Amino acid sequence: MDTLTIFGLQFILSLIVLSLLAKWYVVPWLAKQPIHQALSVLIIPHAFRHVGLAFLVPGLVLQPLPSFFAYTAAYGDLISGLLALASLIALRARWRWALMLVWLFSVVGAADLLNALRQAEAVPNLGTTWYIPTFWVPILLVTHGLIFARLVKQWVQSLNRSKEHIAHV
Repeated sequence: MDTLTIFGLQFILSLIVLSLLAKWYVVPWLAKQPIHQALSVLIIPHAFRHVGLAFLVPGLVLQPLPSFFAYTAAYGDLISGLLALASLIALRARWRWALMLVWLFSVVGAADLLNALRQAEAVPNLGTTWYIPTFWVPILLVTHGLIFARLVKQWVQSLNRSKEHIAHV
C-alpha cells in the first residue's frame, strides 16, 4: 500500500471507531446532561489543539511541510484551541454569551480541520506528527459534529419556546 492509502485507511477507521463509540456511549450520556455540561465535555479535547503547533517543529516532520499547510494547520489549531479554552471558561462561568462563543469556536475549528484535511500533499512528510490527522483529527471531527448537533437542538428549542410565548401573548 502506498502512503496516501495507508493514511486514508487509518483516518477512516479511526473516524468509524470513534463515531460508533460516540453513538453507543457518549450520545446517550450527553442527552441526560444540561447543555453547558454536555458542551464542556465535548470541548475538552479541543482545548489541546495547541498540539498542532508540532507541524512547525523541524525534526518532527520528515521534511519541511508545504508552508501553506504547516502555517494554516498550526495556527488554525492554536486559534481553535484558544477559542475552545475561552468557551470552556464561558460555559463554566455561565456567561450569557457562552453559547455564541461555542458557535464561533466550532465554526472556526471545523473549518480549520476541513481545510487541513483537503491538503493531502503534506501526508508524505508528516513524520511523527502522523498521529495528529490519523487519530486526533477524527476525535475532533466527531466532537465537532456532536457540538453542532447539541447547539442546533438548543437553537430549535429556543425558537419553539419563542413561538409558544408569542402565541400566548
